[in-house]
Amino acid sequence: MNSWAIIQQSLPMFEKGFVLTLWLSFIGIIGSIIVGLICSLLQYFKIPILHQIATVYVEISRNTPLLIQLFFLYYAFPVIGIKFGAQLCGIIGLIFLGGSYMAEGFTGGFNGVSKGQLESGKAIGLSQWQLARYVVFPQGFSLSVPAMAANIIFLIKETSIFTVIAIPELTNTALDLIGMYYRSNEYLFVLVVAYAIILIPLSIILTLLEKRVRYGSFGN
Repeated sequence: MNSWAIIQQSLPMFEKGFVLTLWLSFIGIIGSIIVGLICSLLQYFKIPILHQIATVYVEISRNTPLLIQLFFLYYAFPVIGIKFGAQLCGIIGLIFLGGSYMAEGFTGGFNGVSKGQLESGKAIGLSQWQLARYVVFPQGFSLSVPAMAANIIFLIKETSIFTVIAIPELTNTALDLIGMYYRSNEYLFVLVVAYAIILIPLSIILTLLEKRVRYGSFGN
């Protein structure tokens, strides 16, 4: 059987892995953005106790590999009676890791907000919540777009590690097919193309978004 026929035969399996990779990435990225925003605002406004908890979480998450986090979720938790399915473990792990990276990115953006604007907000009687909503969040979020874009790409690529807990995403699909049919070149070629289809258009879109934010063209 020639290489093209082998590739065609494998496409239905890769299609399922492609869809699953997109779904897990989407949920993980949305969850990471939410967790990152919350942690960043807690740290920025130094909310008692919660700000320390957020700092500890960020340090633990950023300094442990996703591989170890997944092993812990999938193999260690059942020992104490807590059991998650493989896909749920993958999503939790991606959010746990991504939330800390997003938090650092948002913190950089929030710290870029002019102190003068904060003082002006306080002078007209804005509460901390109102400062966060009307001053810090809109401007800080815009400044955080480059970091957020880089983290989105990073998290999609990290889904390849899900293969260690047998989630049938793209990398796991390729490894399974290689193990069954010993045709590495064909299946790795499809794997590379599949990731390129996801990442190249997304990178272009995110780059355009960064440029629009940088030159302040939103709303103009």
